[in-house]
Amino acid sequence: MTDTYFGNRTRVTEFILIGFLNPFEVQVTLFMLFFIVFLVTVVGNSVIIVLTCSDYRLQSPMYFFLRNLSIIEILITVTVVPKMMENFLSERKTISFYGCLAQSYFYFLLGTTEYVLLAVMSYDRYVAICSPLHYSNIMRKKVCMWLVVASWLCGFFSILVPTVMKLQLPFCGPNTINHFFCDSAPLLHLACADIRLLEFIDFIISLPILLGSLLLTVFSYFYIICAIIRTPSATGKQKAFSTCASHFTVVTIGYGTSVFIYVRPSQTNSMNLNKVASLLTTAFTPMLNPFIFSLRNQKVKEALTDLVSKCVGAHGLGLNSRRV
Repeated sequence: MTDTYFGNRTRVTEFILIGFLNPFEVQVTLFMLFFIVFLVTVVGNSVIIVLTCSDYRLQSPMYFFLRNLSIIEILITVTVVPKMMENFLSERKTISFYGCLAQSYFYFLLGTTEYVLLAVMSYDRYVAICSPLHYSNIMRKKVCMWLVVASWLCGFFSILVPTVMKLQLPFCGPNTINHFFCDSAPLLHLACADIRLLEFIDFIISLPILLGSLLLTVFSYFYIICAIIRTPSATGKQKAFSTCASHFTVVTIGYGTSVFIYVRPSQTNSMNLNKVASLLTTAFTPMLNPFIFSLRNQKVKEALTDLVSKCVGAHGLGLNSRRV
């Protein structure tokens, strides 16, 4: 859809998200699949938030960071998945101009914040394993809060300037985005203007943050692995490894997917692969994170068991009171 723009040119007021082209029956199946994924993601991450807020065993910095990671995962899913589900059942798979820019902004804001937070979590694990005697002094509550605030500020300021510049771009058609959400690259290439300066500024702003967070993560795990190797007892090695395995798994999936999508040479025939890879970061990784962090963590499993027992006990008392 277009409106008048500079006389004989038109201004795009909405975009069409191609998504995944399948027969309607397959689209309905995909809707049901991602509806389940959405529910599991929201419920699973909400349980992590509740546990880390309420259980006394989960009050260390590691679980404080995990709580904030779960909040980000919920927000990423809410930003992308509901609109994708709506388009599965819609004939006109459209999104408004400002809705598209807002979705793109929040997706990259949350994604950048998540990468910085993962780097912070790797530093937390480095201090816990390599300097355990100084851990409580270094990772104080106030320091942890400022690290989370810094993660959000890095995401906010790295995305703000490119987003403001995108708002100034003329979009005069075509308005079809070959993706299931408003990813930056396919959106920019629809602009009726030279986008090289914007792409360069976007690259210059985001590179230090993303590369810096990756380097911090790599160096942290290098020293963590060295410390684990030097640990004399097998039990000590296993305990140290178990505290890092979940975080390392999430970091590998997150950075691996981003490198596949955004770093390798652009190829038009690889867009379908990019869309499938993007599903990892927007839907499946947020869904799997609560399981990744809880299945290998004894404290989380114990806290979850106690929470379920309390809920079942309270429900049983409620039924008995009604009978009386």
